[in-house]
Amino acid sequence: AMKDGFNQYAPMPGNNLLKETIAEKVETLYNIKYNPDTEITVTAGGTQAIFTALAAIINTGDEVIIFEPAYDSYAPTIKLLGGLVKTYELDPPNYNIDWEMVKKLFTASTRMIILNSPHNPTGSILSADDMKSLIKLINGTDILILSDEVYEHLIYDGQKHQSVMLFPELRERSFVIASFGKLLHATGWKLGYCLAPEVLTKEFRKVHQFNVFSVNSPMQQAIANYLQKPQHYLGIGKFFQEKRDYFRKLLASSRLQLLPCNGSYFQCVSYSNISDEKDVDFSMRLIKEFGVATIPVSAFYQKSTDHKIIRFCFAKENATLASAAEKLKNV
Repeated sequence: AMKDGFNQYAPMPGNNLLKETIAEKVETLYNIKYNPDTEITVTAGGTQAIFTALAAIINTGDEVIIFEPAYDSYAPTIKLLGGLVKTYELDPPNYNIDWEMVKKLFTASTRMIILNSPHNPTGSILSADDMKSLIKLINGTDILILSDEVYEHLIYDGQKHQSVMLFPELRERSFVIASFGKLLHATGWKLGYCLAPEVLTKEFRKVHQFNVFSVNSPMQQAIANYLQKPQHYLGIGKFFQEKRDYFRKLLASSRLQLLPCNGSYFQCVSYSNISDEKDVDFSMRLIKEFGVATIPVSAFYQKSTDHKIIRFCFAKENATLASAAEKLKNV
């Protein structure tokens, strides 16, 4: 793409071929049409898209409901914009949502709900029943949805990704966030996109224009060309399911207790039968004594809630996973 001359500013909303390719991909996967000119915006990664969507909507005093453990950009961004974070804490091992409890968080100031499925850090996913329950809750309100779907293709065991795009009552009020870094397992490229109805996209682009203005031009063209062959991304779920299964099989002989992993490339485990250490301390000891890096799940709660659970990432070479598992057998 660089040799072909794609080295100057791309259009503010994104490379036209890439937006058209995104629209075709979405229609193929979900049978939903988004207008490439007015409803699709290319961003400098998923996190930028999340920030921009929040900045377009949230004002001082607005409340945003998030489900913790949560990706760590949500709460700081809401607070930076003057919003108030209303937290619903999910509990292991399944991290299910009780929607009647969520309803109790609603006030006259509730402006938005952030969804994340497949979920980082837990690997849980939302079901069709979850989406139907959410529709009932927000019916008759003006609450918007920010749906973080960056792991949309990483769904396992024959399950289906329940995107908000599949539900008209949700789609009409949702910003849908996606990531090419996750889609192409190349997170360092930092490209993503936001899908939203035209009225929401107009607000999104008011921020995007002065927040980023234009995203990496040659990379947009290269990705657009690459995605002309859908097989380049349709097999990614199978690819990562094999890695999940391989890693889980390796860990089965350790003392760590495996939690369900229905999506994403994260595997959470409990060490409660091994130690009563805080998860941060246990994670530090794994690094120092065993040479394995992990993330304590308490880091994803604002109150540092500690269920003695840590998160591994299995988006690694098999040799790396095998080496880590061998070390973890000694814990």
